Amino acid sequence: MEEQNKYIRFDWAMKRLLRDKANFSVLEGLLTTLLNEKITINKLLESESNQEDEYDKQNRVDLLAENDKGELFIIEVQNNTEYAYFQRMLFGTSKLITEYINRGQGYDHIRKIYSVNIVYFNLGNGTDVVYHGKTEFRGIHNGELLNLTPFQRQKFNVTAVSDLYPEYYILKVNDFNKWSKVPLEQWIYFLNTGDIPSDATAPGLKEAREKLRLER
Repeated sequence: MEEQNKYIRFDWAMKRLLRDKANFSVLEGLLTTLLNEKITINKLLESESNQEDEYDKQNRVDLLAENDKGELFIIEVQNNTEYAYFQRMLFGTSKLITEYINRGQGYDHIRKIYSVNIVYFNLGNGTDVVYHGKTEFRGIHNGELLNLTPFQRQKFNVTAVSDLYPEYYILKVNDFNKWSKVPLEQWIYFLNTGDIPSDATAPGLKEAREKLRLER
């Protein structure tokens, strides 16, 4: 790869360049591709919570964003092997839930949270490169999916119980080095190799090509 086609590592850019509102389009492109719906970031939020006391564990994440619907996005990049990373993901969303609801508010004020985890190590035992986790309740006897009532759907403006709970995405990018016409696979390729071929079509990669060029 020629020098003029090299790009800044995504984790470095996320801690610095992508915090600039002018560069939100890169993050929006990644989230839009991953969730398969248009995501518009309104602002970035403080990503380190205050400790209640000296024994309270802090919640420090790489990046915390809020979209135009008030939903929260935790974006983490993990380079080193961490055997308890699944629990770390759970802690991150759980802590955030409690931070963004005030004492005295009803539970209907709990925010929707997406946890996006870009990992550069072999997390768990699986062969796919992208995993999605969400919460559903099914009947033990008949396997029936527990749904919301019409009133709840109208009240919360969602269609399923899982829409009320945090959702998790794991991108295992370390071994993916095949260029593809599939937008999500294009993003995985970029996250692993740092290369953006000229025929990239995934949302956000065109902006990344301009904003993350190494020579700049």
